[in-house]
Amino acid sequence: MNVETILSRKGSDVHTISRTSALGDAVRLLGEKNIGAVVVTEADGSCCGILSERDIVRQLAATASPEEYLGRPVDQCMTADVFTCGMSADVEEVLTMMTQKRIRHLPIVEEGSLAGIVSIGDVVKVKIDAAEQEAETLRSYISAG
Repeated sequence: MNVETILSRKGSDVHTISRTSALGDAVRLLGEKNIGAVVVTEADGSCCGILSERDIVRQLAATASPEEYLGRPVDQCMTADVFTCGMSADVEEVLTMMTQKRIRHLPIVEEGSLAGIVSIGDVVKVKIDAAEQEAETLRSYISAG
């Protein structure tokens, strides 16, 4: 299974925020949408970073003033070195990248445009569904034989 199939099942909506937005706005967006990361974009809509719960907690723990921290622009907290993949990447490639890079969210970029985002939860669901399907196939084979 590839990323395109995952996105066709879950949807390709991607929540984004401008790099100049206040961090507090990003925190509200994460809470309202019940998501773990938001893609950070330039004015032209191109991806320039990703802001995850992990980024926020790590930097919040290092600040003396949470109120001041939440007023900072998103680009002071985001991860700028964003790992991405295309629609044709298969689940194993995505899982390997997430594991090796220790990331939980992977923006999908196709022809230079943001096409979706895949989370570790999406990948785990695909793996569980495949295991359940394989188990059902084996049960059917055994009971027929």
